[in-house]
Amino acid sequence: MSTVGLFMEEASQMLQKVTDIDTTELTRLLETPPSVAMGDLAFPCFTLAKSWRRAPQQIADELCSRISELPDYAHIRVSAAGAYMNMHWDRTQCSTTLLEQISKEEHYQLQTGKGQRIIIDMSSPNIAKPFGVGHLRSTVIGAALYRIYHAAGYEPVRVNHIGDWGTQFGKQITAHLRWSDPVQMEQNPIGEALRVYIKFHDEAAEHLELEDEARDWFRKLENGDAQALELWRYFVDVSMASLDRMYERLGVEFDAVLGESFYNDKMPAVVDRLRELNLLEESDGALVVRLDEQDMPPCLIIKSDGTTIYPTRDLATAIYRKEVMEGDRLVYVVGGEQTLHFRQVFAVLRKMGFDWAEDCIHVPFGLMKVNGKKMSTRKGKVVFLEEVLDEAVQQAARIIEEKNPDLPNKEEVARQVGVGAIIFNDLKNNRQNEIDFSLEEAVSFEGETGPYVQYAYARIQSILRRAAQNAPTPELTADAVTDPSLDQVDSEAVVEEPSGWTDSAWELLCHLASYDSELERAVRLHEPSIMARYALQTARLFNQFYSHNRILDGSPAWREQRLELSRRTGEYLARLMELLGMKAPQQM
Repeated sequence: MSTVGLFMEEASQMLQKVTDIDTTELTRLLETPPSVAMGDLAFPCFTLAKSWRRAPQQIADELCSRISELPDYAHIRVSAAGAYMNMHWDRTQCSTTLLEQISKEEHYQLQTGKGQRIIIDMSSPNIAKPFGVGHLRSTVIGAALYRIYHAAGYEPVRVNHIGDWGTQFGKQITAHLRWSDPVQMEQNPIGEALRVYIKFHDEAAEHLELEDEARDWFRKLENGDAQALELWRYFVDVSMASLDRMYERLGVEFDAVLGESFYNDKMPAVVDRLRELNLLEESDGALVVRLDEQDMPPCLIIKSDGTTIYPTRDLATAIYRKEVMEGDRLVYVVGGEQTLHFRQVFAVLRKMGFDWAEDCIHVPFGLMKVNGKKMSTRKGKVVFLEEVLDEAVQQAARIIEEKNPDLPNKEEVARQVGVGAIIFNDLKNNRQNEIDFSLEEAVSFEGETGPYVQYAYARIQSILRRAAQNAPTPELTADAVTDPSLDQVDSEAVVEEPSGWTDSAWELLCHLASYDSELERAVRLHEPSIMARYALQTARLFNQFYSHNRILDGSPAWREQRLELSRRTGEYLARLMELLGMKAPQQM
């Protein structure tokens, strides 16, 4: 249980003694005040107005009176504020416990999933296509979930399910043989492959025979035709070289790269089993599994031309991941437009008698659009991720050159900041929301951005270096990253309070204490944005703490306390950035 959870538990036990309401219900009713100065928790007294037959304001006063007579809760100060009873924990007494807890490994390395293996299907781009920003979502969301699951004690396995099979290869081969320029294929194979693929779809709109030619080439490929296989292997090889370069830039790795073609020899067993179970039915020359009882359209297994299709391969893939890779859970980080497809596949697995189909989870995400329009490779509407990363790194370099031209290793810092900005720009959004991609917004270093989080970490490292040199805390200056939270007027001045625990210091400490509960929530909801938003809040709270407290040249009585809080905050920011797939520059 998190430290904040312990506060909730203690508060509900205390209130139960004076209200006789069940502790579970009390925990549900407790609220967090809008300002830490108002209290750590609040109890709304409206719920007692009917049974106590008094106004909520009177009930709040009565509760405060009753609690003051409970000696076991003397460390909790209560006060009435209108219809609410606010609770303040004794900061001096509780701070030691909080600091000890956030330093324990079990606070940030959970055991929720101990002994369970999760197979994560992530990234999964198509061969012979450029890596566009549309591929970014599955890649960075999947990579972040891998790290989040690992931090929760699971044994995650990253699988890149490369799209290296299917009818599109018949189209690619047809386009290549008709229109490819040999010189361009030598110099820029992926760019040329994209050009002729787009041309195929433009031409096929008027020349329908091209579709028949493409289907024929895919049949040849499935039947082992030598020329088709040679061209297919060529496209796979040049594509993987291009993809590997992009994954290296993003800092993404895989435990297995298994294309759809890997499952070709495993599909016949799936089809045979479906026949044995009398699940296959003919429909317009194709073979399907009907799912009428689940209000879904039939799941297509074999097309009318005898070739396989996505569901066939995904059934074979799931069985392999369960039986050979020994996955306890199978997670598919795939766009929300494939929701029906996965519902069908999981339903067919259940009809085949596989109870573990209940442990197959589709983790959908919203589309990434450009100027409000869906991207399409076949129409040439693609924003290349490599160009976006290049621009982000150049933007970071320009800002560094303007603000801190003497920064050591500034080229590497620019890479870390630029790539981190693109990754964070995606992960800060709820994964199911659509994103209208804007290069200007993605590479912006102001507001709720990755560079804002990185700068807070770099600021802490500067403080720690000065502490080692016994130097004073640097004054606030105009920074490369704008912090809107510091523009707000706050009544807390930069002075020493008797306890040393100013509101900003206490709020930051309590926030760090909630890390484990936020991590558990991110795991439960398969939602990296929870940790991204938590990182933003950590950076914001530290910057407020920094602006309101002299850390190194304040009172010696509280210097070590505030220095320790800064150190721990830096550790948590570094941990958060690692979860999200970002680097943590020591200087910016």
